[in-house]
Amino acid sequence: MIKYSKILTAIAIMAFFVIVTSCSTKETSHSTGWDYNNPENGGFEVSLQVEQETGPGLIFIEGGTFVMGSTQERVMQDWDNSPKKVTVPSFYMDETEVSNLDYLEYLYWLARVFGEDYPEIYHDALPDSLAWRQQLAYNEPLVETYFRHPSYHNYPVVGVSWVQANEFCKWRTDRVNELRLIEAGVLDWDPDQKNKNNFNTEAYLAGQYVGLVLDGKENLDPSGTEIRSVQLEDGILLPRYRLPTEAEWEYAALGLVGNTLFERVVERRTYPWNGHYTRTDDRKYYGSFVANFKRGEGDYMGVAGSLNDGADIPAPIGSYWPNDYGLYNMAGNVSEWVLDVYRPLSSEDVDDYSPFRGNIFTKKKVDFEGILVEKDSLGRIQYEEVTDEENLTRRNYRKANNINYRDGDQMSIITNDWLNDPGKSNLTNEMYEYGVTTLITDHSRVYKGGSWKDRAFYMSPGERRYMDQNEASNSIGFRCAMDRMGSPNPGR
Repeated sequence: MIKYSKILTAIAIMAFFVIVTSCSTKETSHSTGWDYNNPENGGFEVSLQVEQETGPGLIFIEGGTFVMGSTQERVMQDWDNSPKKVTVPSFYMDETEVSNLDYLEYLYWLARVFGEDYPEIYHDALPDSLAWRQQLAYNEPLVETYFRHPSYHNYPVVGVSWVQANEFCKWRTDRVNELRLIEAGVLDWDPDQKNKNNFNTEAYLAGQYVGLVLDGKENLDPSGTEIRSVQLEDGILLPRYRLPTEAEWEYAALGLVGNTLFERVVERRTYPWNGHYTRTDDRKYYGSFVANFKRGEGDYMGVAGSLNDGADIPAPIGSYWPNDYGLYNMAGNVSEWVLDVYRPLSSEDVDDYSPFRGNIFTKKKVDFEGILVEKDSLGRIQYEEVTDEENLTRRNYRKANNINYRDGDQMSIITNDWLNDPGKSNLTNEMYEYGVTTLITDHSRVYKGGSWKDRAFYMSPGERRYMDQNEASNSIGFRCAMDRMGSPNPGR
């Protein structure tokens, strides 16, 4: 009898949870009581997919607060990364650097779609293989083979400028979203895309790309057509791939999630691993180097028969040990471009939530009637900077280009002579004496992390260097990031 009553109790509890669950998932408006997704009452659609899916190649990085900036003594006695406590929102980041094979796929697509009528698009995307040349070194074989030979397919792409890396991110966004629509049965495969008739996420959302419609998306609007295109509200399309900000890159590289106990960071890291050493304490691999870097003058990989890091140039992606987020080579191998414009005192100027320098606020370009203008010859939506007149009534910003805000603009000048001389229109160049004492301009971009040709000092995530956004190096590559939509912690 007792056993029977327990069974009845269990059934009652299960029934209660079924009722509660069904009520919580009922497609009814909390404000009006009207049903969602019901064509009989107008067909207002609400996606039942509330969690963002993880894009190909990405790993979820749970955000939080951390001390951004230097974690070691500066050997050059300069100080351009003062420690500052900031909060980084959750985001996604590539598990590894972008590889040569990834970039070859990108070039193949550009050649197939634009090569006949716009060959310059393909040419402008090519990595600078001549970056391997040195006046007093025999690196000519790498000029010919590093990027294209199959032996180097899984090695990080180098010789790519900041501008080229950003273009790759845009292309990757569109290819990933196109495949998602195909897998959802909305579009069919279209291998004949050419010139402006290629899938672009923004053009598709704006109704300026249709593609080969397969089943389409069912339209619940009783006054509309039977099918429609996918909208952002459907939750099928992913946010854009992009370069990580400096704060995101540094936060992800440190991987302090593995050192946190009850909201306390129990050990602040110098590198993406614990301790001040560059060798592992794993018993199986005891004493092995945990990253690819230059150990000392003339020592890039060690002595034959007992190589230390085992790589004289970049090592394959996924080499060595990942950090506590599961990211590979966040120290050593190749340095990596980040999104930010360089300023010596960036850590002091930027906001303490999602810090970043480099904003240029834009809007979609419209004609005199307010209608979105036609996409450009490459199939992309056209943008323009927000005008000063539109910013006059705003309190959060007053101009579109904020690259030199409080560091290179009129608010930060130290002499009025610059304003009185019409020939000195670039205040940033004047302030930093470009070409005389520095190479800092509004086109100077930050790159992070040590590389195969750097000493261990630069493997500390807090260290930062810069280079012009149109230049490239044989020691700088990149990886992509993506915004996290909704909850900062999936499943909570």
